[in-house]
Amino acid sequence: MVDVRRVKLPGVGVLHTFVTADGGKAGVITHRSGHSDLITFADEEDGSDASKVSLRLSEDEAHTLAELLGGTRITEGLDKLDQIPGLSIDWFTVDYDDYIAGKQLGDLPSHGIVGLTVVAVVRGESANPAPAEDFKVFPGDTLVVAGSPEKVAKAFNFYRTGEMGHKVSAASPPGE
Repeated sequence: MVDVRRVKLPGVGVLHTFVTADGGKAGVITHRSGHSDLITFADEEDGSDASKVSLRLSEDEAHTLAELLGGTRITEGLDKLDQIPGLSIDWFTVDYDDYIAGKQLGDLPSHGIVGLTVVAVVRGESANPAPAEDFKVFPGDTLVVAGSPEKVAKAFNFYRTGEMGHKVSAASPPGE
């Protein structure tokens, strides 16, 4: 029996990896959206990009490959295991032209986004969990946020443009 390592990738899905008999490494990233990535890679010491392969597969293609290899459909429901109704966990990678680049995270409720949490900021190989409002964000950082899908979309728009989109003023009656 092959020793399979399982790692949850918050907001992405699940990564399964194993070492082959000839010393190679293979893995499958099962995304929450249903598609999968089949990957092979060498040890980090090798550093050769020529030995790294990544192949994106739709859900049907992944099932077909599993059947061709004689496997079972153990990954069929993995994307459902990490889902909680009404909660979205997503990643926002900061580009140079994004509004948030070079700025502090700030207080999202003051911008009209209540009920959204920046869970962490990933910078390089390290994570900064539960960053404070004065945490400065740089291009290349990845913000991990949690909230309702609507609030996540609203925050991502704000991070990109600095705009909040349609905002109902206190003087407007409900529904306008």
